[in-house]
Amino acid sequence: MFNFPEINPIALDFGILQIHWYGLMYFFGFILFIQLGKYKIKISSDININEKTLDDLFFYGALGVIIGGRIGYTLFYQPQYYFTNLLEIFAIWKGGMSFHGGLIGVLLSVLFVARKYKIKWLEVTDFIAPLVPLGLGLGRLGNFINQELWGRPTDLPWGMIFPKVDNISRHPSQLYQFLFEGIILFIILWVYSRYPRKIGQTSGLFLIGYSLSRIFVEFFREPDQHIGLFLDYISMGQILSLPMLFAGIILISFNNND
Repeated sequence: MFNFPEINPIALDFGILQIHWYGLMYFFGFILFIQLGKYKIKISSDININEKTLDDLFFYGALGVIIGGRIGYTLFYQPQYYFTNLLEIFAIWKGGMSFHGGLIGVLLSVLFVARKYKIKWLEVTDFIAPLVPLGLGLGRLGNFINQELWGRPTDLPWGMIFPKVDNISRHPSQLYQFLFEGIILFIILWVYSRYPRKIGQTSGLFLIGYSLSRIFVEFFREPDQHIGLFLDYISMGQILSLPMLFAGIILISFNNND
């Protein structure tokens, strides 16, 4: 059992301006996205995406992540609270972003860029799929630093006490997600996408890989108190991940046919 390492959620404090680790994690994730994208363009000769297209994907994708992620969180997880505290919707440094809402925002952004440059939508999603997981993993580190999205009680030796929560040893579920949704998913997608694939298959593998990782880790993560578990077993995160899983299976299966 470990005690949570005392990490100040504020990375830099300039008095009137405070920079939070949570926000920095998103910043680092965006930087990784653009650098990995440039490297992928450099080593790939069979893609219709150049650095100008990548810049647009970065700009509109970042907007999609932030706007979609925040709107998704307010609608999926705490609609009543945010509808009565509208200004709190803009306090993203306090945490509270929905991956599934962010995904919808990104897909809409990608659709706009794909139409602008007359590129197939799935061709663009195949390109960006391997660039995303490391940013997702960094977001989970931000959750860990904020002591949010903690795990369920456990007697396992790596259980952790989160002082902001209680004195119970819990699964560090944020670190599980960092590992599965971030590091492992990145390695799988990066290696998989290095070889020629039919259009949509890399995107399908991302959807399958993320949804399976999320569904698995949710069994160790404490459900949101204001939502709880559906049927005393299934969390909101698992429910939202099921359509992703089915969509990924359809993409892989459909595009595997000659």
